[in-house]
Amino acid sequence: MGLYIALEGGEGSGKSSQAKVLARRLDAVLTREPGGTPLGAELRKLLLSPDLPSVSARAEALMMAADRAEHMAVVVEPALAAGRHVVSDRSVYSSLAYQGGARGLGVDAVRSMNEFALAGRLPDVVILLQASPEVARSRMKSLPDRLEAAGQRFHDVVASTYAELRESEPDRFVSVSADASFAEVETAIWSALEPRLP
Repeated sequence: MGLYIALEGGEGSGKSSQAKVLARRLDAVLTREPGGTPLGAELRKLLLSPDLPSVSARAEALMMAADRAEHMAVVVEPALAAGRHVVSDRSVYSSLAYQGGARGLGVDAVRSMNEFALAGRLPDVVILLQASPEVARSRMKSLPDRLEAAGQRFHDVVASTYAELRESEPDRFVSVSADASFAEVETAIWSALEPRLP
């Protein structure tokens, strides 16, 4: 059975780039949430589009959960069953931080919403990349998506919710400072992950 590894963190923390490098190093299946399946790609366009009309927090959370259910069924579970490691750019913990914390739905409510989508399968390891606001802003795209453009207070709540999740599940979470150079962050991720590999 493979290991299910999720990279988490706020916008500009370098998750996507580090996930690609880690997946290559492990010869793992690289995927992402939202958007790791054909259905998910369409949901991602809707969820992240700056042009999306106002959408309620519950609807946003349910769309994320729908993406997650398809992602688990089509990508994650088959890869793990085949003995492959899976490296995912985001997971259910993003929904707990973004919709549960920053959107104000409550972590427990969003967790319950996702239990059905996940069928009980959580990441084995969550690598939480923590970047200071200054560093994160310097890495942001010039044209932010809908969530990136949500404002500093929103992203502060995302960061504090991630910290609370890390404290509540210390055996699952590994924290890595994302303020260093790309190579240094890559090395820190590997040093933290290697002892957990089967």
